[in-house]
Amino acid sequence: MTPTSYDETTDEDLMSLVVKGDHRAFSVLVKRHTQKFFNLAYRTLGNEKDAEDVVQDSFTKVWQRPKLYNPERGAKFTTWFYRIVLNASIDLKRKSKPVYGLEEQMVDGDFQRQDERIIEAESYQELEDAIQQLPERQQTALNLCYYENLPQKEAAEVMGVGLKALESLLSRAKMNLKETFVNLQEKPEQVSYAKAR
Repeated sequence: MTPTSYDETTDEDLMSLVVKGDHRAFSVLVKRHTQKFFNLAYRTLGNEKDAEDVVQDSFTKVWQRPKLYNPERGAKFTTWFYRIVLNASIDLKRKSKPVYGLEEQMVDGDFQRQDERIIEAESYQELEDAIQQLPERQQTALNLCYYENLPQKEAAEVMGVGLKALESLLSRAKMNLKETFVNLQEKPEQVSYAKAR
């Protein structure tokens, strides 16, 4: 197989080569998908180093035990691997308390832009904090559908739930976020996060 043909090979065919110990096929899979899986891990954990570790560990497990992926079950490689990364991220999150930081870049002399950046960063941080306070499954549904842009059907497969259950999780997540921001506006000093399950 030429390098170009590897790049044009489907994930599922690459995995069949990985089962045979093909390093090049594994390398193509890693290069092709690392960023999207990192994005999911980061959205779940809120920590870059932990997200990198989860993705690296997950790919290592795939290399060590490639037969865990069974294409005959009907799942695409990406759907299956999203689930592995998601489960590993959730496990790690349960073990350790996440740390969230507000990073700002200031430019001397541009005070109006600095104020705008601070307001924008604070609004973003409020949203992130509110998402982190959602029940785990609602948070996961939001991350998969809105941040990873997975179709709802695939997101439901990753989570191991039916489509209606996923839609219900998304609906409750939106309702909880809306209620959180209403509470913020009414009582900024006392934020109560809704947790309808």
